[in-house]
Amino acid sequence: MASFWQKLFGGAAPEPTSAAPVAALATLGADMHSHLLPGLDDGAETVEHSLDLLRALRALGFRKLVMTPHIMGDFYKNTPEGIRAALQLMREAATAAGITDVELSCAAEYYLDEFLGRKLADGTEMLTFGGEKRYLLFETSYMNEPLNLYEIIFEMKAQGYRPVLAHPERYTYLYGRFAEIEKMRRDYDVLLQVNLNSLAGYYSPGAKKVAEQLIDGGLVDFVGTDTHHLRHTDTLLRRTVPQPYMEKLLKLPLLNNTL
Repeated sequence: MASFWQKLFGGAAPEPTSAAPVAALATLGADMHSHLLPGLDDGAETVEHSLDLLRALRALGFRKLVMTPHIMGDFYKNTPEGIRAALQLMREAATAAGITDVELSCAAEYYLDEFLGRKLADGTEMLTFGGEKRYLLFETSYMNEPLNLYEIIFEMKAQGYRPVLAHPERYTYLYGRFAEIEKMRRDYDVLLQVNLNSLAGYYSPGAKKVAEQLIDGGLVDFVGTDTHHLRHTDTLLRRTVPQPYMEKLLKLPLLNNTL
């Protein structure tokens, strides 16, 4: 059966053309935001797809992956049990494929909606990463500012979680409101995770601009690939790593290599 890469692009998944990309990304150690677990969301569809993505991230220098499928209301009804089962399936497949030098773990990317509020209120188990640090990755609507944003952040912290906002550079409702992002981190102790491919303008010029502002301000705590498919890893290799802001980003005291 042809690989996922061959289906998409008609060729084998690329290896790094030099040691530079691997050396740059290897300093991060861990990718803490990806969608490699099979069949759970809009990321990898099958175990075969998961292994293709795993090989691509391994070739880029990552040696630990915290995979974070979406949990979103009625749309992605993932549970801790289902996510852990997918993780076990992927671990077994990776071992069978001879990929034993990448640590595989899981958390989740929680969408801030009424269901998240209910989970917190009910004391439902939440999937976190970072061990006792209990980092909780969450996202919001890209366009509409949640009315209960700070209420949910307060509740996360009250229950002992450390909120990590996924890709703040992608929320258009924050464009032109950079001070609001600064306030979230400074006054509410919300950690910020930037998508690496934002540096290449992959999502939009606006996302690239905000990502650069966050780097300039030293406001980035984590970076993630947010890998859903091989277009993401190909962009990372060919377009993102050579970006001038990549070097500046990697000089920040990022928390990836503490995981």
